[in-house]
Amino acid sequence: MRTRSLKVFAAVGLATAVIAALSGCGTSGAGGGAASGPLDKLGKNESTLSVLAWPGLAEDGSTDPSIDWVKPFEKETGCQVTVKTFGTSDEAFNLMKTGNYDVVSASGDASLRLVASGVVQPVNMKLLKNYAGVFDYLKDKAWNTVDGKNYGVPHGYGANVLLYDKTAFPTAPTSWDVVFDKASEHQGKVTAYDSPIYIADAAVYLMAHKPELGIKNPYALDQKQFDAAVQLLKEQKPNVSEYWADYLKEVQSFKSGNTVVGTSWQVMQNTLEGEGGNTGVVLPSEGATGWSDTWMISSKTKSPNCSYAWLDYIISPKVNAQATAYFGEAPASQAACDLRDDCAVYHGGDADYANKIWYWTTPIERCLDGRTDVKCVDYAAWTKAWQEIKG
Repeated sequence: MRTRSLKVFAAVGLATAVIAALSGCGTSGAGGGAASGPLDKLGKNESTLSVLAWPGLAEDGSTDPSIDWVKPFEKETGCQVTVKTFGTSDEAFNLMKTGNYDVVSASGDASLRLVASGVVQPVNMKLLKNYAGVFDYLKDKAWNTVDGKNYGVPHGYGANVLLYDKTAFPTAPTSWDVVFDKASEHQGKVTAYDSPIYIADAAVYLMAHKPELGIKNPYALDQKQFDAAVQLLKEQKPNVSEYWADYLKEVQSFKSGNTVVGTSWQVMQNTLEGEGGNTGVVLPSEGATGWSDTWMISSKTKSPNCSYAWLDYIISPKVNAQATAYFGEAPASQAACDLRDDCAVYHGGDADYANKIWYWTTPIERCLDGRTDVKCVDYAAWTKAWQEIKG
């Protein structure tokens, strides 16, 4: 079983300077210090490559000798790889600022920060032969593209689905109302994701059930919309058994019966089902939040050729199939999907499903939904509000 217990997408305590940079850049402007443009051509590979990655994305055989896609890359390119893993997007952001790493796997709650701070450089997709095969619905998105410039390659993606106990729910729920407006029916047995970005989950629900708020993007909330999402989460809190970050703990909570419904990942359902659990998952009618990770290149890299080689390698069908299967997510291309026997479980290649996901994107003052007549609430305020919600 692949591991994902360390992939904690909590991002707390953003530096004021970072928020200021983000507020000034939005999705149109890379901010001070960003690289002016991508490489025009590649040269000879350098001798080393330093990779910063979520656990499970750059396996080198040290966890399991049979799980290794780093050594084949070294043999193929001559680039000797060192891998450092991180546990949160904040940690990745701070480590990348040191300039000691060539490439990073960045989630949407970190990628815009990296761009805004000039930590990563634009990528010339014409130099990557495998990019053409990447699903179109993962390309040119707000979390990986700024001012028409691509800042990395999509790696894999997934939705934050609704996990439920079939004994408590003989009929599968179809709405997030079971964790919001109807949460009191299962008081003390509802679980929620432990991160400020979870405020977006409340916003997704309000988009459908309170259209008068005018929410068009759950990561672009003006003060009134934001206050409504925060209030919904404060009303939810008395019904929450725990806010989870480690998926293994949530799995155990469902197995013990302490939790019967809440936000989850497909891999948790796979784990529970494999252990004889009586649970199911659905993507509710309102849609869901989710993640799409991007491999990005440091603006200070001393190994640009090895960096491009890594980006092209990690989205090649065989390797992308291996890495995303081990990690527990859908792959980046149909060619990779065809090499997995579980791709349908993760809805890989299902554009309709993918388009129901609101992929994590850093909330900034410049509204991501295009509004210019109001300011949106930035992530610093999301972080502060989250601490108030949890109490």
